Amino acid sequence: MTATGATGAGGDAAGTPPRGGSGGSAHGERHHTYYEGGAGASSEPGGEDEFDHTASDSGEAVKAGEAGGADESSETEGTALAEEDTMAATLLADLQRLQAEYVNYKKRVDRDREVIRHTAVGSVVESLLPVLDDIHMARQAGDLAGGPFAAIADKLEATLGRFGVERVGEAGQEFDPNVHEALMHVEADLPEGATGTTVVQVLQPGYRIGDRLVRAARVSVADPA
Repeated sequence: MTATGATGAGGDAAGTPPRGGSGGSAHGERHHTYYEGGAGASSEPGGEDEFDHTASDSGEAVKAGEAGGADESSETEGTALAEEDTMAATLLADLQRLQAEYVNYKKRVDRDREVIRHTAVGSVVESLLPVLDDIHMARQAGDLAGGPFAAIADKLEATLGRFGVERVGEAGQEFDPNVHEALMHVEADLPEGATGTTVVQVLQPGYRIGDRLVRAARVSVADPA
């Protein structure tokens, strides 16, 4: 076999374009030789760059996917933040409501505790009223002046004072129906400057605990001339 036979009809070496002339195949017009191109070469001679379009389309699709993913991520993050803000506002409102309820509860408990305390002490004072009246009468009569029972009477009154017990009713005070009970109306000389009904004698002192009046002071009163 000669070198010419090795090359084949109508061309030189394999892969080279056929030379012109009548030496080619009888049906050479139907046979085409395609050349290998580089990356992105067309699949047909003179055709569009098929591979380049594919690569370009893929890149654009990736970019579009990334943009869409970023938008979805931003929207999801915004929704999560809105839900967290709503939850925080709800929890804050619940906390404020619970705090207000606790403050009101504490005030009510403190008020009830004070009322209970005054009621208990008032019950003790009411039971001691006869003893306190005897001490008052003995003091007016002078029986306690320097006597051994004077110290006992003072200690008893001091102890009641520590529990908030206060004695009301003094001679020379202006008559107050809220704390005084007038048993007698007499004619008497009143202190200078008195312009209204005035207490001239305390028959039985009154007692109160805070705002609670245990007993009104029983007094005799006189009007100015």
